[in-house]
Amino acid sequence: MAKQDMSEAELDARHAEKMKKKKAARDKIMATKTIEKGLLIVHTGKGKGKSTAGFGMIFRALGHGMKVAVVQFVKGRIETGERMALDRFSDQVTIRRMGEGFTWETQDRQRDIAAARQAWDTAKELISSREYRIVLLDELNIVLRYDYVPIDEVVAFLRDEKPDDVHVIITGRNAKDELIEIADLVTEMTQIKHPFRSGVKPQVGIEF
Repeated sequence: MAKQDMSEAELDARHAEKMKKKKAARDKIMATKTIEKGLLIVHTGKGKGKSTAGFGMIFRALGHGMKVAVVQFVKGRIETGERMALDRFSDQVTIRRMGEGFTWETQDRQRDIAAARQAWDTAKELISSREYRIVLLDELNIVLRYDYVPIDEVVAFLRDEKPDDVHVIITGRNAKDELIEIADLVTEMTQIKHPFRSGVKPQVGIEF
């Protein structure tokens, strides 16, 4: 019977049967997923929302009472909404704002390299401490893109030394292939439209 010829009751019954089959299939799939581990998560791409997605996971973890840490590699000294909100959870959150701004702002390669090195060393300490369930490395991909920290060193640590029960989230454009290769979850943000291209300046509560 064609859908347009069915009564509401028939449509409801058809929908219920379809959802019943879908749930059974889903339950069968979920029963095979038994591994629990600390994930390596990468948010990359040209679209907006990479750091936002990372911080969203941080706030979700806070809701579950987890302790979390954040290392910001290049965001500099600008006050962000995320930072001000997380300050309210000081008993659960450790934040290290290590960067001094984007490289075109400092215009000093050696200074950027030194800041990136210090941030990466801090990140390793936080991850290795096992004190935190999730560690967000915000904009680490940027410093890797400019080779401020060797990608081989980062991959080796995350692959061989990261504790098995710690989740690590990495954000930033142009994620290196080597990082994508070892990651458990990779999401690429695709830009379709952005107000900046129409002359709209960064908005409080949207960009920062």
